[in-house]
Amino acid sequence: MMGKSGKLEHIYTSTLVNKKEIKMKTIKFIYKKGVFFLALAFVINVSCERDLSDEVEFATFPATAEVFTDAPIGLGTNFYFPYEGSKPTAWSVDEKVSYEGIASMRFDVPNVNDPEGNYAGAIFRIDGEGSGRDLSGFDALTFWAKASQAVTIGEIGFGEDFGENKYVTTRINVSLTTNWVKYIIPIPDPSKLIQERGMLRYSAGGIGPVGNEVGYTFWLDEVKFEKLGTIAQPQPKILNGEDVAQQTFTGSKIDIAARGLTQTFNVSGKNVTVNTTPAYFTFTSSNTGVAVIDEKGVVDVIGKGDSDITAELGSVTAIGSLKVTSNGVFPGAPAPMRPEANVKSIYSDTYTSATESNFTPNFGGSTTQTTEAGSNGDSVQLYTNNNFTGIIFNNTVDASELTHLHVDIYTQQSGTNVELQIRDVGANGEIETNVFNGFPSGDDKDSRFTASGLTVGSWTSVDIPLEGDLASQKNNLGALILVGGPDFILDNIYFYKE
Repeated sequence: MMGKSGKLEHIYTSTLVNKKEIKMKTIKFIYKKGVFFLALAFVINVSCERDLSDEVEFATFPATAEVFTDAPIGLGTNFYFPYEGSKPTAWSVDEKVSYEGIASMRFDVPNVNDPEGNYAGAIFRIDGEGSGRDLSGFDALTFWAKASQAVTIGEIGFGEDFGENKYVTTRINVSLTTNWVKYIIPIPDPSKLIQERGMLRYSAGGIGPVGNEVGYTFWLDEVKFEKLGTIAQPQPKILNGEDVAQQTFTGSKIDIAARGLTQTFNVSGKNVTVNTTPAYFTFTSSNTGVAVIDEKGVVDVIGKGDSDITAELGSVTAIGSLKVTSNGVFPGAPAPMRPEANVKSIYSDTYTSATESNFTPNFGGSTTQTTEAGSNGDSVQLYTNNNFTGIIFNNTVDASELTHLHVDIYTQQSGTNVELQIRDVGANGEIETNVFNGFPSGDDKDSRFTASGLTVGSWTSVDIPLEGDLASQKNNLGALILVGGPDFILDNIYFYKE
């Protein structure tokens, strides 16, 4: 597909290969004069009845519990992999501070303007393709932690290996104090982890106002997997525990994994929730003639009709479901005819995008479900139950020489009205915090247009002039805000000049 990004992706180039060693026993036939046929018959009879388990010996992996005590344990020599944009030297071994023993893991979160990186984040992975640990006998990753001041760490967990990343498990917004405290990250289903390479992952940013964050230091010690026996009452959720109804078309895909998969446990009397991945779940479609779902949590819509998507984790039914209603083959939007030289595209199969964009900003208070769907080589953005949401540009767009915004809108409901706000982000390059409850503030400007009278069951092309307050300040466009609907489809979103 040309020009569409719409989604931020990590691209991993290494692949985890699960090697199994198979050792076959050698069967010796002993021939003796006079008993040849009797011996042969005996061997044939035994061979036919022998179970495969007697013949095959599968490789096993160590059940080492410790990740770090006074040093990294069993990780090899090449095990620390920072995320893109992270300060590569954020982690070190501190031999002056420890909870127990003589050393701890030290993490120096940088200031936002640090030239080496504006945050700290990385994975700790066992070195060597085909390696791993058998963690099926444990029920949690535990560690002791403290910080140079009271802070909240964005993400700490395990299971990320820059390969398949099948069993990533993360506890978010972990609050640290200046005292050593023990933290527990429950394993959603230990039986899955028979060869795990991703021993630890973390991501931490500075604290303070956006754009002026300052750094700090935190420490982890006695990082290990444990069998606590105090982890109980599992309650998995898909779709953040909501029952979601999604109208779509044959040929489209819906990524459940992108909409919130969690597992909550009662840990010593307190609920602890972790974000997790679809490989822990078993998904079911009530009508496989309409929709099927794979182990990655991606629903393929293959026919017309209804299907309910549900899930289990272990033997526990997950809260939340997806009701898919497929309206059959999707009618594609009209192909744009304007010369690309006169266009700066946000989302279209016809043009190259001027910027990548975030179509799922997850604004607080928003009820919107957004899905990219595709059929016959044409991709669109489906909006369900929209009250307000946005398309946030990763880089601002200079529309100084452009005159209009074009959007194609499709709806199947009469009376659908969609308000589009074209938002400039001003000299500071930021969307003001009260943008969604009325009008912009600070140095922001916007232009608003309500698309009404939309034709039901077909596409309506809308062209919005870049005028009003925005006319003299359109060189720094940063977002489109979408209000109302509630159900509609968008395609061919681009700025252009006559």
